[in-house]
Amino acid sequence: MMASANPENIPSWDLSDFYSGPDAPEIDADLGKVSDKATGFEKSFQGRVAELSPTAFAEAIIDFESLTQDMHRIGSYAQLLYAADVSNPDTARFYQSIHERITDISTHVLFFTLEINRLDEEAFTNLIADSAVAHYGPWLRDVRAFRDHELSDELEQLLHQKSVTGRSSWSRLFDETMADMRIDLDGEQLTLSDTLNRLSSTDGAVRKAAAKALGQHLSGQVRLFSLITNTLSKDKEIEDRWRSYAAPMSSRNLENQVEDDVVEALVSAVKDAYPRLSHRYYALKAKWFGVDQLDYWDRNAPLPDQADRTYSWEDARSTVLDAYGGFDPQMAEIAFTFFDKRWIDAPPRPGKDSGAFSHPTVPSVHPYILMNFHGKSRDVMTLAHELGHGVHQVLAAPQGTLMCDTPLTLAETASVFGEMLTFQSMLATLDGDKDANLCRIMIAGKVEDMMNTVVRQVAFHEFERLVHDERQNGELTAERLGDIWMQIQTDSLGPALRFDDDYRNYWAYIPHFIHSPFYVYAYAFGDCLVNSLYDVFDGGHPGFQAKYLDMLKAGGTLRHKELLAPFGLDASDPQFWGRGLSVISRMIDDLEGMD
Repeated sequence: MMASANPENIPSWDLSDFYSGPDAPEIDADLGKVSDKATGFEKSFQGRVAELSPTAFAEAIIDFESLTQDMHRIGSYAQLLYAADVSNPDTARFYQSIHERITDISTHVLFFTLEINRLDEEAFTNLIADSAVAHYGPWLRDVRAFRDHELSDELEQLLHQKSVTGRSSWSRLFDETMADMRIDLDGEQLTLSDTLNRLSSTDGAVRKAAAKALGQHLSGQVRLFSLITNTLSKDKEIEDRWRSYAAPMSSRNLENQVEDDVVEALVSAVKDAYPRLSHRYYALKAKWFGVDQLDYWDRNAPLPDQADRTYSWEDARSTVLDAYGGFDPQMAEIAFTFFDKRWIDAPPRPGKDSGAFSHPTVPSVHPYILMNFHGKSRDVMTLAHELGHGVHQVLAAPQGTLMCDTPLTLAETASVFGEMLTFQSMLATLDGDKDANLCRIMIAGKVEDMMNTVVRQVAFHEFERLVHDERQNGELTAERLGDIWMQIQTDSLGPALRFDDDYRNYWAYIPHFIHSPFYVYAYAFGDCLVNSLYDVFDGGHPGFQAKYLDMLKAGGTLRHKELLAPFGLDASDPQFWGRGLSVISRMIDDLEGMD
């Protein structure tokens, strides 16, 4: 069943559901149409929102949703092209041009949400009482959440238009620098993705060489990465101050529709659990390796008696589809469409984005998945993760452009649940006695994935928090950024890990710090939530599958309290996070029992 991954059998996506290519005449035609619609919308409604009847207000929202979908459709196509070939200057120019044109067009409709937020409560209550307006209640609720943080129309327009030469340009510089990165390793020029892949080699010398080469390469460019980080942090601090946000992560929490105290409870619970989780597990892994301390390049290393198994694309495909189908046939049917219609781009190649994502695009099209498949077991889990996002996005699409997207915290639910289903399905095929060692290897692999999703991401969150807090007092040197990174990593991973100076600048390649400040805690939120959710499922909760699919179909219409209530869960309950973390702890108990 196992075979070498054959790049010829790994699919590249087909973007023709958007356009035939970046030179398609339909692109300019569509931009012209949406520009006309935006200016027409502006003439019809600017300065008049407060005087609209409920019927006219509902019609305005419908027009706004249509405009938003038209703009997102064109922008999604450009973004997907760019992610697949970041190093291509023609693709980069196309992406930037589309981004600038969409920004100019969207400026004409920026007034709409600002005027909605200037409605007094009595006027808003009268409008929302209308059934057509009430349909958009969840979207209006989320728009109104930002009332206290919005500026004048002129300032909002200025910030919006300057974004193409501000934050987005710095993000593009980061992306293109990463895509162009070639790391010299024993005479080979490796991409970042290929270098990171070698860190999971069964050969310790290969892991060490890759880790040292990456660290030295990052050190050579650390001034650039420090400048990008400092600039974006200062940019955020200025805008946050103007918008009266209490803390650097306050705007993210508001976007995520999660209360500050819930996030603090999550972070505190994970940090308190470091000794029971990461410290304990890595001490156990060091014991398996016959050492007192693991070098950082061995943190994700295969276990000493673990064979260098590679999965073909077909292996990975069938593994995930079988796991999804075993849970619910509808999930497998939706996931199958991604393979059947080439909605996945999986081959590693120079210039391609080194990460993985499922882009929801717009409801009138469908999601697309990007990943880099090297044939490792972690790539199978990445496929399961991104397909979880994809299934979620397909199920939520009927909610429409304004209400299909979920906040980041809940967006990770389906992806992490998909990973758990795949892991449990693979584990169930093993014979406990005959395959005891393989069982241990699989459980250890899952624990390590959870360490990366929960402990590591909370550590990333703490790094961001300290960097943004300190940046308010002045620019941070590369040396200081390295100091913060090393302290956070030591605290979170524990005394069983050993670091050297080549690890000091590993913070520099984390894209979430650049693209989405304070995104990272959403991974820990999603993992702990899923652990609790799976615990409920494993306990035989009646009608779980139907309730789970209903949760995904809700898109962004419900908050976390409403979504979790059918399962008897509440993320604001202090014991909630402990329940999720205890799932990881029990797995480590199992591993210690096998030792």
